[in-house]
Amino acid sequence: MLSSSWKRDIASGLIVLVPLLVTAYVVAFIYQAIANLPFLEATLGGLPVVVRVLLTLLLFGLLVLAVGYLMRTTVGDILEEILDGAMNRLPGLRVVYNASKMAVETAVSGPDELQTPVKIESWNGMRMTAFKTGKTTDDGRDVLFLPTAPNITTGYVVEVEPDVYTEIDETVEDSLTRILSAGFGENEDHGIDIDVTEESLLPNSDRSETDEG
Repeated sequence: MLSSSWKRDIASGLIVLVPLLVTAYVVAFIYQAIANLPFLEATLGGLPVVVRVLLTLLLFGLLVLAVGYLMRTTVGDILEEILDGAMNRLPGLRVVYNASKMAVETAVSGPDELQTPVKIESWNGMRMTAFKTGKTTDDGRDVLFLPTAPNITTGYVVEVEPDVYTEIDETVEDSLTRILSAGFGENEDHGIDIDVTEESLLPNSDRSETDEG
């Protein structure tokens, strides 16, 4: 059996190394996927692979900025409505389109779009953490987002009466940290306050002589 100190060392090492390995794997996967794109082989086949990947990322970034700037205009709004309408007419692809769009919006907006964290009682006294979205239904119900742990990009959208949930004195970041860590993580160091009274280190006789002087 491993001692508790060994277990803590192994856990600490895994906490540091596993995210790095996962990140490196994702970066390598994206790198290989971009490098093996057929049209890059046809158009930029004479360039080194690293240069092709960097040029592709640069062009994609410029395209994102250009489309984002266009979406700020009236023409962009019209084009987005036309695109959404066309995709929603396709029976199979509309599900993929809307799901991917919602996923990107959730990932890009992050916790800024989430409002006050609340506690909602699901059943038999069990409470779950949810977030107000600032939206309400036609019949006056509040729309809450109930994320799953540890993947906060998935969850449930629930419509409840305002008296069903309770707002908590906690920031969105603290609540998300607890959910992402499956209940183990905390943002703040909740220590115990200790009142310390300073006393002189001099003996009693010396203290009395000092006071008299």
